[in-house]
Amino acid sequence: MVAITLPDGSQRQYDGAVTGTDIAESISKSLAKKALAVKVDGVVCDLFGEIAEDAAVEIITRDHPDALDIIRHDTAHLLAQAVQELFPGTQVTIGPNIADGFFYDFAREEPFSSDDLGKIEKRMGQIVEEARPTRKEVWARDKAIAHFEEIGETYKAEIIADLPEGEDISIYYHGDWHDLCRGPHLPSTKHIGKAFKLMKLAGAYWRGDHRNAMLQRIYGTAWASEKELKAYLLRLEEAEKRDHRKLGREMDLFHFQAEAQGSVFWHANGFLIWRALEAYIRRRLDADGYVEVKTPQLLDAKLWEMSGHWSKFRDAMFVVPDEIPSMDDDAPVLTGEADLMALKPMNCPAHVQIFKQGIKSYRDLPIRMAEFGCCHRNEAHGALHGLMRVRQMTQDDAHIFCREDQIIEETKRFLDLFSRVYKDMGLTDIAYKLATRPEQRAGDDATWDRAEKALADSLTAAGLEFDIAEGEGAFYGPKLEFHLTDAIGRTWQAGTYQLDYILPERLDASYVDETGARQRPVMLHRAVFGTFERFIGLLIEHYAGKLPLWLAPVQVVVATITSEADDYARETAAAFAAKGVRVALDIRNEKINYKVREHSLAKIPVIAVVGAREAEEKKVSLRRLGERNQEVAPRDEAIATLTQEALAPDMRQAE
Repeated sequence: MVAITLPDGSQRQYDGAVTGTDIAESISKSLAKKALAVKVDGVVCDLFGEIAEDAAVEIITRDHPDALDIIRHDTAHLLAQAVQELFPGTQVTIGPNIADGFFYDFAREEPFSSDDLGKIEKRMGQIVEEARPTRKEVWARDKAIAHFEEIGETYKAEIIADLPEGEDISIYYHGDWHDLCRGPHLPSTKHIGKAFKLMKLAGAYWRGDHRNAMLQRIYGTAWASEKELKAYLLRLEEAEKRDHRKLGREMDLFHFQAEAQGSVFWHANGFLIWRALEAYIRRRLDADGYVEVKTPQLLDAKLWEMSGHWSKFRDAMFVVPDEIPSMDDDAPVLTGEADLMALKPMNCPAHVQIFKQGIKSYRDLPIRMAEFGCCHRNEAHGALHGLMRVRQMTQDDAHIFCREDQIIEETKRFLDLFSRVYKDMGLTDIAYKLATRPEQRAGDDATWDRAEKALADSLTAAGLEFDIAEGEGAFYGPKLEFHLTDAIGRTWQAGTYQLDYILPERLDASYVDETGARQRPVMLHRAVFGTFERFIGLLIEHYAGKLPLWLAPVQVVVATITSEADDYARETAAAFAAKGVRVALDIRNEKINYKVREHSLAKIPVIAVVGAREAEEKKVSLRRLGERNQEVAPRDEAIATLTQEALAPDMRQAE
């Protein structure tokens, strides 16, 4: 007998081995029709696989959290079938799931065109309608290699040849088409549905190595329903409109160019946003007891070796020789002997050096040390992405040096600061994750146990729910991840908080406790924004360029209807400026509708329109971005209102 325990706790007995299909049919015919796969003791399996021992079983239907991964995996196989049927001689290589979809790499002499995607999609739909059944076979390794070599699938044969000798190989069939695959898969192609779309073409080297052959990659997306697919495509369309690179050009905020790969040229408007954010967060840090420092850009490799960063991050550092001149022949020449220096990729070791100046007492702790530190990381060219991934970045970085008994209170304090700042930014949908020890790490397990427990206890003490991100911690300690959801439902990771027992030990940081003994401080690495570059990019996309008034580079434009109002417009602009409002004056000889349209495209929050009547009555006509109606108000009243609105949130709260 085989006892199957269902999610509701009930048990069903079967005379012998049973499949997921059998279990679903024994519950109800409607469930059997909807079943896609089965979860056996927490592991997702094919419906047709046998369950020969007692187990906890869950039937996976289309609305199950695990369904989407299987649907996307099957859609990748569906793509491969369609390609090989339409373009005989094409070899398939690998086709994994990725965020929001999948891709498959193909080896084919003739390049695919964008027109081919429509043909392939159509054939995929036809294969779905054919309801090709899925089955699994297990082959010996040598048989599998010989088979794929025989049918000309040399890439598949190479993959299998790299597997250990004697290992059995699982082969999945969809009708007659088959592929090397671990599975699991849906019962037939019919179960995939038609909520899929091919998105784009790209090139990719075999196994990611530029020395290997160039393959052709087709990206696709797949969803459990056509409604979800439509929502995703609309989200992409909206994301394209919000792309910070596009808006950055339209709003004249910044640009990039080839001579400074991964570094930002901030224009005046963009740097005004930066300055507003920097002033805001500096006020928040001053109020929260931080001291601000400034440390060198270039540090000797010996310091990075001591900290452990050299072995871990050397490839991501910009390294320069510190060559020693010789005075031979009465003139300085380079002997070729050199120490190595590196542009700092992070601020942590430098802050420890400041902490170590002078003797610190337990009474001095905590010390909250902040820096708007400019850092450099040698990101790969292909990884660079506007403001989101750069090589030169400025962090709103800080390190808290504290005693172990202060960890919980300092963590709660930071979480409160983080919450207040992000509320001010209009970002309130935050999910928390505790990232635990990675496979490659510094320190022993006992130290990691202490650190992970301290962070978990801190989150609990702060009353926050959190998930565990296994293996995602920093190499020297666990970290808290902050996942934000923006206006169109996308998730961003911003800010960081990491608990570190290791770096103070490596760099010999200490304080004197109440008994006069020397102790190691705990080092809490933290950033609220993360980097100014990425955070500004996030805000631009979240607000679609329509930044809150306090962050807008130009907060008000005073625009004239007629030249008769030019002098009044100048007076009005000067009055706004006198109150600290960032104002621009537009007295060009253009129609007012043209001016309004132009300033609206530039995302100016408020246009104060003045004509002969407004000049006579000492009023302004206010047009707010995104609103159709305009408001006519006395000039002094409008200036007072907008001056208050233009204050940063912390300054408004203080009044």
